[in-house]
Amino acid sequence: MKPYRGLAIIFGFYAVGELVSETSNLPIPGSVLGMLFLLLALLTGAIRLEWVEGEAELLVRNMSVMFIPPGVGIVTYIGLMKSQVVPITAALILSFLITLLITAKTVEFLRRGGE
Repeated sequence: MKPYRGLAIIFGFYAVGELVSETSNLPIPGSVLGMLFLLLALLTGAIRLEWVEGEAELLVRNMSVMFIPPGVGIVTYIGLMKSQVVPITAALILSFLITLLITAKTVEFLRRGGE
């Protein structure tokens, strides 16, 4: 019964995130809200890590399988992507640089002890 409990918790937070996103008309995807709600529940102790750890590890280990449908979708729109190669490339480079900068600053902040 333990795997069912972990999956029920994970998918329950996903459903709550989707519900909040839809009803609030937030620009944040429901899946991201669900992860944030789960994080808050873990940090506050409302959910114990042991309850979801095994199922979360299973999902992360098999994450590559979950990228197959979006990959097929990209191939479907290859013509559109070719016509928009400059904006797509600019967005990829810019988002990479922003992510790199934020990650570096976060690591720097954490190494200093959160001062």
